[in-house]
Amino acid sequence: MAEGNDPLSGAGNAARGSQYPLEFEESRLGFAHRESDPPLSCGCKGIRSCLICERQKGESEREARPQKKYAFTYDTATSLAVADDPNLAGWAFQFPGVFQLDNFVSEEEELELVHLMDQNEWKPSQSGRMKQDYGPKVNFKKQKLKAGGFSGLPSFSRMIVDRMRQHKFLEGFKPVEQCNLDYSPMRGSAINPHFDDSWLWGERLISLNLLSDTILSMSCDSQDLLSFSKTGTARSCRSSSVHGSSVFHSIPYNEIEVAVHLPRRSLVVLYGAARYQWQHAIHRYNIRSRRICCTFRELSIEFSCGGKQEALGETLLGVALCFQGSPV
Repeated sequence: MAEGNDPLSGAGNAARGSQYPLEFEESRLGFAHRESDPPLSCGCKGIRSCLICERQKGESEREARPQKKYAFTYDTATSLAVADDPNLAGWAFQFPGVFQLDNFVSEEEELELVHLMDQNEWKPSQSGRMKQDYGPKVNFKKQKLKAGGFSGLPSFSRMIVDRMRQHKFLEGFKPVEQCNLDYSPMRGSAINPHFDDSWLWGERLISLNLLSDTILSMSCDSQDLLSFSKTGTARSCRSSSVHGSSVFHSIPYNEIEVAVHLPRRSLVVLYGAARYQWQHAIHRYNIRSRRICCTFRELSIEFSCGGKQEALGETLLGVALCFQGSPV
């Protein structure tokens, strides 16, 4: 893309005539947005809720601090989940499947990206989120999709995808879907622990975190025991026996929560165990100011070369990578 037409270039800022210094622009896009009046209705269904519908129903705020007994924090330098409890100081276990890049975009690029997203409608979604979808319409339960309204990823994402591919781990990444989510403390935005679909979406889930820091909370429902040590050597254990505390601690997976800190403007990839064995969530109390997350997904094996639906996958990729899309 030529520099003069790059929506993230300095020329792009000049073209739209922004007269604001960076600090004011940041406040205008972030704080002003979340101080505006919240929508009168939300997109919550079933057991999902947000501050809007809770207040309309006269309910007290539902989300409380998690009841997990053991809190760990992911260390990007060592790929270990390190215990937060002082009584377990120095104890850790291996936590594979997280790849993180800090400062993936600059401050100026971040603000321009948000400005471009805000030109399009944000639609109400579950749990106080707002969303913009660029992808086929999918019924995951019935495993059916419609590509009719899908016009591709947005033009401003070309730069993001090109930059991803400069890293060896992501050089073959071909996004077929992009979902932008807007979180606000005024709406009580959150996303419950979940696994992303694996019928249509492939292994790597890539998210770009914009406007504020937050925490990605990882949890596992398994009652199997996780054995961990001061060296970070860990293994699953189906026995009810507990190893000697001088060598190993063993606790059930379902009593553990691992916090993956996501700095503002960072890129995070979940793959392998972090994608398929651990659920991920964003708790309401970890949204303290406006946050935008851009999540990119690739095709599963079934829709890739040699898969049963390879032809459909090629069609979807052809549309996605034209980078001329509008939200569906």
